Amino acid sequence: MNRIEVCFSPGEYHLYERDFDLVVVLDVLRATSAICAAMEYGVGEIIPVATLEEAKNYKAQGHIVAAERGGQIVDGFDMGNSPYSYMDPKLKGKTVVLTTTNGTKAINMAKDKSTVVIGALNNLDAISTWLIEQERDVLVLGSGWKDKFNLEDTICGGAIADLCLASGKFYADSDSTVAAKFLFRSSRDNMFSFLKASSHRRRLRNLNLNEDVKYCLTPNNCKAIPILKNGSLVLLNHAPTSK
Repeated sequence: MNRIEVCFSPGEYHLYERDFDLVVVLDVLRATSAICAAMEYGVGEIIPVATLEEAKNYKAQGHIVAAERGGQIVDGFDMGNSPYSYMDPKLKGKTVVLTTTNGTKAINMAKDKSTVVIGALNNLDAISTWLIEQERDVLVLGSGWKDKFNLEDTICGGAIADLCLASGKFYADSDSTVAAKFLFRSSRDNMFSFLKASSHRRRLRNLNLNEDVKYCLTPNNCKAIPILKNGSLVLLNHAPTSK
């Protein structure tokens, strides 16, 4: 039987990483939701970079670059991490460089693992089904907010863990996974209301980004699974395992 655990934030990643070589990175509001949307709508690849300096270097070379800090597009960049900005038909097949406050930092922390995939609520069933098929130990890494716990990533991690545990192919040892699972179960019937008080939802609401929030908190509005290959996120070409 394989193990699945939820790590609340990058600040705790070092406590878990040794035991896992398959990592699912979450940043529900909004980076990983945007990355999943990008793959769903045909963006060719996304290069995640941790710092604005790296992003500026790519921009100087003529790349399409998206940069977000504190929920807002960084001055001088093409776009931020709104999922809707990646649905533009002009981006089909293109390469986009992305840096965000939390999500791309977490992706880069995990990049040395043999498999890094991107999860969110919007690809919940697809990512969970794929993980169950892998029959490997899984670490679900929440991006949190500046290395701290946040509700939305924990609930999403709990949802993935709950589905994987229900398959009978996984077990969990850590209380963080138990807590995430029960937070998800407490919230699943009305996630919008449950998360109304979350700190990042308040930040985004103050920036008039409620449509983004609604999209990111809607489970299963896409099936894309982004995977990290040679430093770029691309669409995982997967077929259901024959039963």
